[in-house]
Amino acid sequence: MHFRSIFDLAKKQDEITRLEARTEDIHLWDDPAEAQRVMKKLSALRDEVEQWSTLNQRIHDALELAQLDDESIRGELEQEATHLEDTIARLEIQILLGGKYDRGNALLSINAGAGGTDSQDWAAMLQRMYLRWCERRGYATEILDLTEGEEAGIKSVTIAVNGLYAYGYLKAEKGVHRLVRLSPFDAAHRRHTSFAQVEVLPELDDDDTAIQINPDDLRIDIYRSSSAGGQNVQKNATAVRITHLPTGIVVSCQNERSQMQNRENAMRVLRAKLAELQREAQERQMAELRGEYIKAEWGSQIRSYVLHPYQMVKDHRTDFETGNTQAVLDGEIDGFIEAYLRSSIRSET
Repeated sequence: MHFRSIFDLAKKQDEITRLEARTEDIHLWDDPAEAQRVMKKLSALRDEVEQWSTLNQRIHDALELAQLDDESIRGELEQEATHLEDTIARLEIQILLGGKYDRGNALLSINAGAGGTDSQDWAAMLQRMYLRWCERRGYATEILDLTEGEEAGIKSVTIAVNGLYAYGYLKAEKGVHRLVRLSPFDAAHRRHTSFAQVEVLPELDDDDTAIQINPDDLRIDIYRSSSAGGQNVQKNATAVRITHLPTGIVVSCQNERSQMQNRENAMRVLRAKLAELQREAQERQMAELRGEYIKAEWGSQIRSYVLHPYQMVKDHRTDFETGNTQAVLDGEIDGFIEAYLRSSIRSET
């Protein structure tokens, strides 16, 4: 597939011109939701074209300087060439993210699987890994719901990740993650295998009409937030649990002090889960979906993190691996994400 066929700046510019003409229509704002969609798309297209136009100009300038054959600027040119290669690699990945929700925010959930306390500790390690990754990319994060483990770690957490292409990148992380290590919770210090399941959903915009929820289909329960204790224990019932009766989907939120905020956050997660269910329903009947959940146990993992008897993190879908396990657990997972995105495109073409 030729690069030009993947990304045509001229077509993007034509679309910008068409949208700019729409913004000049005085009747556009008669429908505020439609107007906001137009403005959002126009802004995204402008940013996209600007990135590639800037890159094109930098390449042109570098070639002109190279033709001077001036030894005094060789070091500067070599540095610029390295920067250009990094920029091209990053933009090439963005080209792969052309799905409906890829440019938007994400909701990331981590659930401890088989393995008891070790599994709950592993879920907490994954939470730290993803928060570090988000920090590296400049993404804003918000913990919507957190259930702590009895002894250590967490049973589950749901994190809102806000930033351009957050869902497009994080969708590569969906699946079961397996850890092999010497257990710090085993008195004999034996080797244990732990599992945690990562779920990634696109967060729908408020004006997205893809999902319509009938209030009569909801059962809403209010309860007191669970906490590790201390002064932050909630004395009032502010946690919210919402059950979508037609599908049986249950979501909860207890991280805010306001019942209303918890309810709004729970609805954000519910809408995302229903959108994912709708997407999957296009491929199979709803009756099959109800029993599709992949149990977090041995044999179903997408990636293994081995800390003993050797150091290795390997993705079983792409065979991408690294021996620098500490860097991965500190949030350096871009190599795994990019390998998955590239392999997904190859499998579709």
